[in-house]
Amino acid sequence: MLLFLYYSMSTSTHTSVPRQIYPLARLNPYQGNWTIKVRVTSKGHMRHYNNTRGEGCVFSVELTDDDGTQIQAIMFNAAARKFFELFDMGKVYYISGGYLKRANKQYNRVDNDYEMTLNENSQVEEAVNEPIIIPTLTFSFVPIDQLGPYVQQKELIDVIGVVQHVSSTMSIRRKADNESVPKRDITIADDTMKSMIVSLWGPLATGIGSKLLDMFDASPIVAIKSLRVSDFGGLTLSTITKTIIEINPNSHESQKLKTWYASEGSVATFESVGSTFRPGHTNDAPSMYSDRVGLEYITNNPSLGESTPVYYTTRACMSFIKDDQAMYYRTCKTCNKKLTVNVGSAYSFLICRKTQTDPNFRCVKLRRLLLVAMTSIFNWFTSRYVVSAKFSDASGEAWMSLFADEAETIIGCSAADLDIMKSKPDGSAYQTQLKKAKWVPHVFRVMVALRAYNNDRRQRITVKIVSLVDYAGESKYLLNEISSTQS
Repeated sequence: MLLFLYYSMSTSTHTSVPRQIYPLARLNPYQGNWTIKVRVTSKGHMRHYNNTRGEGCVFSVELTDDDGTQIQAIMFNAAARKFFELFDMGKVYYISGGYLKRANKQYNRVDNDYEMTLNENSQVEEAVNEPIIIPTLTFSFVPIDQLGPYVQQKELIDVIGVVQHVSSTMSIRRKADNESVPKRDITIADDTMKSMIVSLWGPLATGIGSKLLDMFDASPIVAIKSLRVSDFGGLTLSTITKTIIEINPNSHESQKLKTWYASEGSVATFESVGSTFRPGHTNDAPSMYSDRVGLEYITNNPSLGESTPVYYTTRACMSFIKDDQAMYYRTCKTCNKKLTVNVGSAYSFLICRKTQTDPNFRCVKLRRLLLVAMTSIFNWFTSRYVVSAKFSDASGEAWMSLFADEAETIIGCSAADLDIMKSKPDGSAYQTQLKKAKWVPHVFRVMVALRAYNNDRRQRITVKIVSLVDYAGESKYLLNEISSTQS
């Protein structure tokens, strides 16, 4: 009885001892046992991968302690599956049993020299029923008219704006692994009188994107943290796995923007920026019509793009396309490489370039045996556009090259669907589809560069972005052009 009482008292005393909490700033790879108390201020999506070492999964969280110090924690495979549901945005946890290493700044943009890895033996316990002073998610907003300096920088940015438009979900085939990824574009505006398209990818497109589609008529405010700024054919904003979106946040910036939009913003005219931003310019993003040119201007200046590629915006229609050209090529669905024909056997087989030419071959990336029958191989490839067509406007005409998504927008169907149409005996559906695609106006963001062909340098015009014509904006642009001409 006395032994039992002694054991109970010793156990009670042990559990009442407060934890020794280490600040994140004091952690290093050479430290032994430690326990940290942190809030989850960013949670990534579970990502599945397949490489030479096999299949796996990974996800990461960003953690903040009461000093405001941040660190990224990464979990793979068993640890990822164990802790993915446990970690929730905004909650506070005690964590121990991880290890630190130097942060890879190519993938880790948290302001910390180290990053943390948790394994299946790490301890994660939610802190409940106790006072919490750890800060919650904070934003550092960049106004839309000041996005220019962030182009070609590794820094992620935060924006806040009023939702003006939400597109339907589209499916984009990812080049890295040829997987289809959902994408949705939203248009936001702020009190700088500028608007910007933000591309939502993956779960954000189908989750929060669907909510915004249902409520955008009410002009909700969105605060978006950790957006990537790039200049692929112009300035673009895109979400990544760590991006966080808050709808109608309870903040001073949100209330200020809502009040402004209710009083004057709802009837204002906004200037669109983004797709027509000129790479290399770090000033405010120009109007979408500031670098508008006719096709004649490009073709009459054969030295354009001689040293570096130049970008322009033009409005034109596809006027001619050769229906007998090879408008698409076939790629392996998994490794996304171009497939060639093996003529060394009694049959013709589509095979991956990285493999040997034996018809019974094992793809080094797929690690599976492809069957000899062509019908079975059909499930292993897809088609991707590579199109050359003539475009016309009021000033002249020019041949332009289109690839993948841009060509799909112009032609109106996927390359795989067009391939099926062309394979039919009469080919009428194929011809009809190409005919429907002609003389439909679009606004193009094009890259002009000089390329060498058989020791001869020729001008090449490549379509980077395609968008539908905004007739209200076009009318305003034409009226301004008329006014400037008369004056």
